[in-house]
Amino acid sequence: MIQPPWGSLSTIRVRLTAALAAALLPVLILGAIQSTLAFQREGQVRRASLAAAAERSAASARARMEAADILLQTLAPGSIGFQCAQRLAQVTARIPGYANLIRFDSRGRVACAAADVPMDPYRAARPWFRRMASGENLVVTRDAGAAYAKSPALLAAVRAVGPDKRFDGGLVAVISLASLAPQLSDPALPVDAEVALADSGGRYINATQAEAFPALPRNWRDQVKAKGSYVWNGRDEQGRRRVFSAAPLVGDDLYVVLSTRTQDLFSWAWVNPLSGLAFPLMTFALSLLAVLAATDRVVIRWIAYLQRIAALYARGRLTVRPVQAEQAPLEIRDLAETLEDMAGAIVARDGELRENLAQKDALMREIHHRVKNNLQVITSLLNMQQRALADPAARAAMSDTRQRITALALIYRALYQGPDLKQVDLRPFLEELTAQLMAGEALQGAGVETELHVDALVIDPDRLAPLALFAVEAITNAQKHAFAGRGGRLIVTFKVQAQEAVLTIGDNGQAPEEALVASGVGRTLMNAFARQLQGRAELVRNPEGGVTARLVFPTPALDPLGGKAQSGGNQAAA
Repeated sequence: MIQPPWGSLSTIRVRLTAALAAALLPVLILGAIQSTLAFQREGQVRRASLAAAAERSAASARARMEAADILLQTLAPGSIGFQCAQRLAQVTARIPGYANLIRFDSRGRVACAAADVPMDPYRAARPWFRRMASGENLVVTRDAGAAYAKSPALLAAVRAVGPDKRFDGGLVAVISLASLAPQLSDPALPVDAEVALADSGGRYINATQAEAFPALPRNWRDQVKAKGSYVWNGRDEQGRRRVFSAAPLVGDDLYVVLSTRTQDLFSWAWVNPLSGLAFPLMTFALSLLAVLAATDRVVIRWIAYLQRIAALYARGRLTVRPVQAEQAPLEIRDLAETLEDMAGAIVARDGELRENLAQKDALMREIHHRVKNNLQVITSLLNMQQRALADPAARAAMSDTRQRITALALIYRALYQGPDLKQVDLRPFLEELTAQLMAGEALQGAGVETELHVDALVIDPDRLAPLALFAVEAITNAQKHAFAGRGGRLIVTFKVQAQEAVLTIGDNGQAPEEALVASGVGRTLMNAFARQLQGRAELVRNPEGGVTARLVFPTPALDPLGGKAQSGGNQAAA
């Protein structure tokens, strides 16, 4: 039953709309808009001031590098000579932020230095040294190839030339990165600002407070290149909202990142006496309580009730009816009726499917039964024909054919008599097949003892047929060559070994050697059955002097209903 969406006062939509219209007064909207605009203006001012501070810091660092360039240009020509190291040490002591001043010759060797210089046999091959040798006057790098200072630092190298205007090495200033970062005491920075230095890969080199600097955004370098500085909002490692600003300090190698806390709308309104947010928030809280109460009364409890009904349906109790839903709003009643109709349809369809499945199972069992009966009729006809034959070879061939058909008939009987039409338990099947094949030998007066050791395995008919026919051929060969008029012992073993299953049928007779290498019909069929199972077959002499036929094939997949191969064995004597 479907009603127009606004056609009844009992609908959920009308009730919730009425509750909201009574609670949300115009002052809520106006006050919230005013407070939000004021908050946004203050946030924009804060972002602009942080961006300006980052740019000023970058400008100060660039001025510092330009000053370093001028200093190095001044010192480079006369830096080699008497008391070179003393003069460089005096300059380093007077200029803060310089960790070392080093004069290298054209081969990258240290001519003199203000402090110790680390060993670097590959200095002349370093990219920064090669750039200076190729004619670049000022080279600034962080990747110097060796640690020239105890703390993070960069190298500013000025090219030097000799009297013949040829490259004569250069003068290098080791500048501490900490000296390039802006100081927190800078009045241009926000009160609660934090400072960090980052390389071009987005890794932080140092920071005044590590928790205030999370991972940089993915496209931050592109934004800095496009705008000169980049400002974004985010959260620090402790989950607090912050505003960040980044600007380049030294080319594309070093960046300054500033961070300051940003207030949300509610905390800002609490500390701002001019804000008009208090009254709108009170109104919003009252309206929220009204909506929550109406929603719980009109919607939530009925939804919970229908969820309980659906859970009962999921457990199969499809006869339950949602009687209490008659007191619910219109939409809930429609939904309850839909659930009830669905349960009725499921019951009807379930009954129909069960009936069809039972008919299908009965039909399949009848088909298997009829096939088994037809095969038994064929076996009886072959038996009659065998008795009418006088040629021993023809009688033997007829007997072999009759036993193969008997094995197939046994497969169909196991299918229609078993609980599952698609699978057969291998252990009782092999027991019965062996007993039927050995029954004829017992009637001839030759005593044959039979031992069976069979692991439990549920197998499908497609694999059972070639396995059973292989067993028929192996047992028939034993009857012909090992037990003919003498009797003996037949051992049937089936083992499941991880990825492979092995069927062995052996005797203790005295079969001639030609029985192992013969290529008759039986041997051909055994090889064909092994290939059908994607396995291999072999005949070998066993320790008792008899012949063992072995069939090795991949273990069939486990039973999808939970059955699986299990180790076990049993013995039977006949």
